[in-house]
Amino acid sequence: MSTVVFVHGVGKQYLSEDSLARDVVPELLGGVRLAGGPVPAADDVGVAFYGDLFRPSGARSGQDPPYDAGDVETEEEFRLLMAWWAEAARTDPGVPDPAEAGTRGAGGWMVSQALRVNAVRAALDALTGAVFLRGVLDRALIGSLKQMAAYFSDDDVRREARARVAARITPETRVVVAHSLGSVVAYETLCDEAHHGDWDVRALVTLGSPLGMRALVLDRLEPAPSEGRAVWPKPLRGWTNIADSTDIVSVVRELRPAYGAGVVDEAVHNGSHMHDATRYLTAVETGRAIAAGLAREPRAD
Repeated sequence: MSTVVFVHGVGKQYLSEDSLARDVVPELLGGVRLAGGPVPAADDVGVAFYGDLFRPSGARSGQDPPYDAGDVETEEEFRLLMAWWAEAARTDPGVPDPAEAGTRGAGGWMVSQALRVNAVRAALDALTGAVFLRGVLDRALIGSLKQMAAYFSDDDVRREARARVAARITPETRVVVAHSLGSVVAYETLCDEAHHGDWDVRALVTLGSPLGMRALVLDRLEPAPSEGRAVWPKPLRGWTNIADSTDIVSVVRELRPAYGAGVVDEAVHNGSHMHDATRYLTAVETGRAIAAGLAREPRAD
């Protein structure tokens, strides 16, 4: 039974629970060790895997579909891409500002197909030239934003992803660590009152989370926010949100204003891989948050 459960983010469709565990479990344990422990046993760390839900039917293993600018097809995908571009421009002086690049931004979505494709091409050119995204292919970027958008638009994917996380959490689980889109899946799962009687999850640790993006994520959560304030997952006693200052995926790096005073926001530096899960896991701030969650006392009630 896992005392710590890790929930992955986008881009894991060609992995498995076992291959992902080989990458993330040692790094998670190493981060806790750097923070002074105590370090859980490797068998006490479980991985909630849902990446296969995004694997294209019939696609060759290990290869992304050959996406290009014309494959950014929905309003949600377009708006998310433009948000990433705007954030990259804010954090990287080498990335042109969308407004200065002659695009209409998200407001140009409905103007025409030709203008939209031109804006997408400009965004992809800007992002793949950013310091922290050099070497990332257009198809990988498009694939990632499609997975983010699909979680909110495909009820079957959303339901099954949450079921996978719920199946991994047991009465012995004390800490849930969730990266990127996984933080959205973990949050919604922990808010599901059907599990509150059995679970004693004492801490949530989110890494590179997009949960603060109001229109694209926060306003579409289940349960929905009330008067701009998100619901607090009742099993939690603490929540640490960790974000790299250049992580364009998280965009809004402080979750405390939307999720309440129980959230502790911390900044880290992940070097040239600003959104990489293993970089987040080896940060002493992450290790400290996990160790603190394991040490928390059970709820008095």
